[in-house]
Amino acid sequence: MSRIQQSEVTIETADARLNGEAWLPAGAPGIVLFAHGSGSSRFSTRNRYVAGELVRAGIGTLLFDLLTPEEEQLDAVDRSLRFDIGLLTQRLAGATRWLAREEWARSLGVGYFGASTGAAAALAASVGCDVQAVVSRGGRPDLAGAALPHVTAPTLLIVGSHDPVVVDLNRQALARLVCEAQLEIVPGATHLFEEPGTLEQVAKLAGNWFRRWLHEV
Repeated sequence: MSRIQQSEVTIETADARLNGEAWLPAGAPGIVLFAHGSGSSRFSTRNRYVAGELVRAGIGTLLFDLLTPEEEQLDAVDRSLRFDIGLLTQRLAGATRWLAREEWARSLGVGYFGASTGAAAALAASVGCDVQAVVSRGGRPDLAGAALPHVTAPTLLIVGSHDPVVVDLNRQALARLVCEAQLEIVPGATHLFEEPGTLEQVAKLAGNWFRRWLHEV
């Protein structure tokens, strides 16, 4: 396996300091920023699994918290911030701008992987950032609202077949996207892709999508 550089990072945005970790395989063409979903963080086991598979496929990853520790405490009580798509979008865009200023990342293409409400933030943030590809896992792309027709980054929506409400919401969002876009329904999977083999399918689909679209800049 090629050399992999791992580092803890502190991401400075306009309104917050966010903790994260970057994994960068030698020769990676790009790096994928993970926008976690409702009530989750950079320690999400599902996102970390997908991130690990991307790294093994030679793609860089950046897992970070969209909320500060204080905000996470507040959200744990009233769940108000996990659905604040505007705030999550702002933080993801801020992290992307921070990354662009980092010397080690300047030649890397940028992708987004969003889960649950993080998928809406990924799509909305991609409109104002230089993003080459977006992947949504069990996401709520519909919550990106008016941003959807303005998305230009090739977008892959992945949903479980046993998550019918979210499948329908993804189909509605797909109809509003005018960019290169595709919906993949994983057979036998529920919302969290906890069934044997289903998360592996997500990682494979995501890896193929990012390998197709990510390239150095």
